[in-house]
Amino acid sequence: MKKFTKTVEDFTCAHCGAAVMGNGYTNHCPRCLWSRHVDNNPGDRASTCGGMMEPISAEPSSDGFIITHKCQKCGKTIRQHSAENDDIDEIIAVSSNSDFIFGK
Repeated sequence: MKKFTKTVEDFTCAHCGAAVMGNGYTNHCPRCLWSRHVDNNPGDRASTCGGMMEPISAEPSSDGFIITHKCQKCGKTIRQHSAENDDIDEIIAVSSNSDFIFGK
């Protein structure tokens, strides 16, 4: 069973510098889709890695997209749901990588 801790935080994206208003479910920058490896379980802020999480693929889902992030420091991959305010052009650009990554 996964644990979830709702953590409302605003942050400045370490990749593109955008000011991001958190809502408790925000786990990546809506402008560039990059994230930071800060959680062991969603929202717990317990990871000591702190590496940048690159969006490496995006796949359609019933309620948006599933974005896969890969930590540039430790290599961990995490799948995240897209948010309503995510830049659709960035999602399209990342999803074009999905064919290469998944061998389609």
